[in-house]
Parts: sequence; structure tokens; C-alpha cells
Amino acid sequence: MKKIQIINGPNLNLLGRREPSVYGNISFEGYLDELRAKYPQCEISCFQSNVEGELINKIHETGFAYTGIILNAGAYTHTSVALHDAIKAVEAPVIEVHISNVHAREAFRHISLISAACKGVILGFGLDSYRLAVEAILASENNSLRIDNLEH
Repeated sequence: MKKIQIINGPNLNLLGRREPSVYGNISFEGYLDELRAKYPQCEISCFQSNVEGELINKIHETGFAYTGIILNAGAYTHTSVALHDAIKAVEAPVIEVHISNVHAREAFRHISLISAACKGVILGFGLDSYRLAVEAILASENNSLRIDNLEH
């Protein structure tokens, strides 16, 4: 069974209540149930923390044993060299996701310190960004898609 770890960073525990015009009105727990039902061939685990070090610890813990990691680092995306280094240190491919299109928002959100360490980036598709990341991990695992060589 393929094992996928979702890691959500700061303030993502408030999905469904936090800025619904940007993030929607569905809780992540509700969406996670749908995601697990859609991919019964996968064990999808989820971890959320508002603490940077705990995110790093989870990357270390799962990065050598899981098929892939889906990381929404929230605001740490724009500030954390430590997350960048943790991603580079593990074997599992990491897909960076964002619910909103960060490039259509404030200028400080346009820069990601983790993207260069990730296998790919998916953003702007709401919670469906996570499903797209699962698809990317499964396709990459099956060698049916070379994520690192996509230029279109």
C-alpha cells in the first residue's frame, strides 16, 4: 500500500472558518475523508502544526518510509530555510501545495523558500490542490509522469 503523508502548517487547522473567501468553507477533516475514500489504495496520513520544528520533525519521521509527502507549509513557505533543508534531506518526493494562488495575493507570498527543494508545486485549485498532489505522487511512483521534466 502506498503511504502518503500530508503535512499542513500554521493556521490550516482553521480551514472552513478562516477567510472563507480565500480558503473556502470546508474543514480539512471533511475534505480528508473524501480524499481517503477516493484513494483506497493509499494510506493517507495527515499532520498539522503551527510550530515550524514540529513540521521538520514530521518530514524527518516520514521522509524515508513514505511514498510521498504533500506539504502545505502555510506562511513558513516564505520564511523557512530550515524546511527547505529538511525536504532536501529526505528521500520521499515532496509536493508543495497551496489552496490559493499565492501569486495573485500579497507580494511577500510570491516567494517560496521551499519550492526549489520540492518535486513540484501545485497551487490555486482550492482543496483540490491536495488531490492533484496525490495524483502527481502516484503518477511519479508509477513512472507514468516525469514531474521533474514537465515544462508545459
